[in-house]
Amino acid sequence: MAGSGRKVELSALGIKGANVHWNPGVAALYEEAIRRGEGYLTLDGPLVCNTAPHTGRSPNDKFVVKEASSEANVAWGKVNRPIDAAKFDQLERRMLASLEGKDLFVQDCWAGADATYRLPIRVITEKAWHNLFARTMFIVEPSADARLQHEPQFTVIDIPNFKADPTVDGTNSETFILLNFAKKRVLIGGTNYAGEIKKSIFTVMNYLLPLRDTMPMHCSANVGEAGDVALFFGLSGTGKTTLSSDPHRQLVGDDEHGWSAHGVFNFEGGCYAKMIKLSAEAEPQIYATTRRFGTVLENVVIDPDTRALNLDSDALTENTRGAYPLTFIDNAVPSGQAGHPTNVVMLTADAFGVLPPISRLTPEAAMYHFLSGYTAKVAGTERGITEPKATFSTCFGAPFMVWDPNVYAKLLGERIAKHGSKVWLVNTGWTGGPYGVGTRMKIKYTRAMINAALAGALDHVGYEKDPIFNLDVPASCPNVPPEVLKPRNTWTDQAAYDAQAKKLARMFVDNFKTFEATSLPAVKAAGPIVG
Repeated sequence: MAGSGRKVELSALGIKGANVHWNPGVAALYEEAIRRGEGYLTLDGPLVCNTAPHTGRSPNDKFVVKEASSEANVAWGKVNRPIDAAKFDQLERRMLASLEGKDLFVQDCWAGADATYRLPIRVITEKAWHNLFARTMFIVEPSADARLQHEPQFTVIDIPNFKADPTVDGTNSETFILLNFAKKRVLIGGTNYAGEIKKSIFTVMNYLLPLRDTMPMHCSANVGEAGDVALFFGLSGTGKTTLSSDPHRQLVGDDEHGWSAHGVFNFEGGCYAKMIKLSAEAEPQIYATTRRFGTVLENVVIDPDTRALNLDSDALTENTRGAYPLTFIDNAVPSGQAGHPTNVVMLTADAFGVLPPISRLTPEAAMYHFLSGYTAKVAGTERGITEPKATFSTCFGAPFMVWDPNVYAKLLGERIAKHGSKVWLVNTGWTGGPYGVGTRMKIKYTRAMINAALAGALDHVGYEKDPIFNLDVPASCPNVPPEVLKPRNTWTDQAAYDAQAKKLARMFVDNFKTFEATSLPAVKAAGPIVG
């Protein structure tokens, strides 16, 4: 490590005596990962790795250090659990001491495509494949000279084999994700799930950007030939990545963006898509990445002899994932930047089968549904769920929001008003009945509705007010049967629909009580009507 010529060495962190691999490329990281038994080379080129026992994020193990510079800004609670600075420091000292004599992999890169708002970061990992993941997901500095001058403003240290002692460290378990805004550092240990690296930096951006009057967003973005930008908000499983990957529009990014005075910019240089039951017909662009060298697949089942992928298998987890460079999407925007959004789409997968498949939102309704962040989990996805379960994740990304949710809602409302953005609520969930009775909305209908909205084809059609959900529903839409637009008409038993719709409406109202004291009356009034 000594004498590498870098402006900021690892010794500045207190890391000593490690064997450091600085900014290795994709091929070198493949070689290291395979040599170390971290993953397998598959038939068509991707590297596949297993993250067991963690096959997803560990939200109960994430803590934010309570310190003077950020304490007043953090919305403390279930999402942002506090931990003492002294606890952080003692765990960090043991963690760094454990690295002496070990191999470490370092990537110096950026979060944020807009040079005005981008954050220089450094990701230090003990696993080669985690380093490849970081190189894939963040924005790589192409210049070797510039990398030598890199001054990271935030550093992630990711050591899965280092475990916390909850009785000593004040953590919830041996797994930990600790954010320290004063030291500009993230510590991750006890988990092999690479997504923690990506989401920790997203959390950092969610804290820093509002301080600069810029809105961080958990959304995908694309742009049409006329330069019209569309945002797609949505929780996992709602179709955010799938619907933004449109061969007729250029992809800005699939998951994390900022909305500044300049327009929209991607935080990342890669995409992180769900791979379970991926279809070449329905998602051709994403499917093609599973046949590319440079794609990192997590927990995807492979044939032990042929090394062929089985994307349909959920034997390891339903949360199979693929990380791939944005450049693997043929029509991606190279700069990762675009103008101000013409359309904002909020996606939900309603497993109750009662929300309209598309509705137009007023600015107040947009803030209501942004604060609500509704989708539904279905039976079988989690132990104990036997019927649809409503999930409300404020700002469509509650686990990564640091400020009070109203801070983000205010930023959104101001930008929608200033730029005249049209806002749509799109239900990609069930029709004709709830999960188990009805069917999932056909993706061709969802695409047709979104295409119509983005093309302006719904600007001059008639609208009807949904009497329960208080939403403006178009009476017609090109290439969509009229009965599909009104979910009540798709149910055989319409009385059962009414009961189910009122049940979900009450859930919305009960959930929104959290925001009533700090929201404008017009925002509250834009929600469902419970008689």
